[in-house]
Amino acid sequence: MDAYALLLAAALNAGTVLALASLGLLVNEKAGVVNLGAEGMMLCAALAGFATVAHTGSDLAGFAAGMAAGALLAALFGALVIGLRANPYATGLALSLLGAGLSAFAGAGYVQTRLPPRPHFALGGLADIPFIGPALLRQHPLVYGAALLALALIWWLGRTRAGLTLRAVGESPEAAHALGWPVRRIQWAAVIFGGALCGLAGAYLSIVYTPLWAEGMVAGKGWIALALTSFAAWRPARALLGAYLLGGVTVGQLYLQGQGVPVPAPLLSMLPYLAVIAALALISWRSKAGRHHTHPCEP
Repeated sequence: MDAYALLLAAALNAGTVLALASLGLLVNEKAGVVNLGAEGMMLCAALAGFATVAHTGSDLAGFAAGMAAGALLAALFGALVIGLRANPYATGLALSLLGAGLSAFAGAGYVQTRLPPRPHFALGGLADIPFIGPALLRQHPLVYGAALLALALIWWLGRTRAGLTLRAVGESPEAAHALGWPVRRIQWAAVIFGGALCGLAGAYLSIVYTPLWAEGMVAGKGWIALALTSFAAWRPARALLGAYLLGGVTVGQLYLQGQGVPVPAPLLSMLPYLAVIAALALISWRSKAGRHHTHPCEP
């Protein structure tokens, strides 16, 4: 029982990285901007957060540095795509390559660096409840923060004027501009907000989840977070659920390797990515089936 509780706790921990990044990218896409640079932003933020904690000993400063790094790179992306009308797909790919190269170069001196002792968190006496305590009530505050953020986005996007305006800008920028709304300013704000969340995800990865710095340590999580937005049909609750499911797949393959399951380790390492491909294929199949069964006269 204790082993399953620890596996669930590890799945939530792993899923938080994906949840934070996917929620940020979801806001980007709600504003009509697709940013393929999440991988590069998360790598630079992971380095910025790790280096800050290594020098200051403050996790809060590290998270702030990670968010600032992500927001700065997102602002660069926005300047090119929103300001200069560059191709968003080519610019996003370039941002990913830039982030990978820059983080590898700047982080070479931090590969062997150790962080101060990591704090342990527990919700008082509730953390001693069998199974529930070890599984759910001994998590880092950002694990709960990601869930609260998803709930806040559901409310904000569906119930507030600002959220509805953002959605309108993403669905029809021309109509929003005709109504006098500052389309570019709204898209800029969404892109920077999304970059800050990707930065927070990268900092969480290097400060809490690992905690260490290694070149390329994001290891495709930025791309998985991007795929999650499609898997979730751009809905925050589904993005959160998908992140936790993929976190469970990631932890599960590590558990199977540790148990000596007679399956090649590279195949087990592929499981998270295979899960994403299967989910996207299922979405595509269901979308085509829905169009096939829709009557031509139906909207």
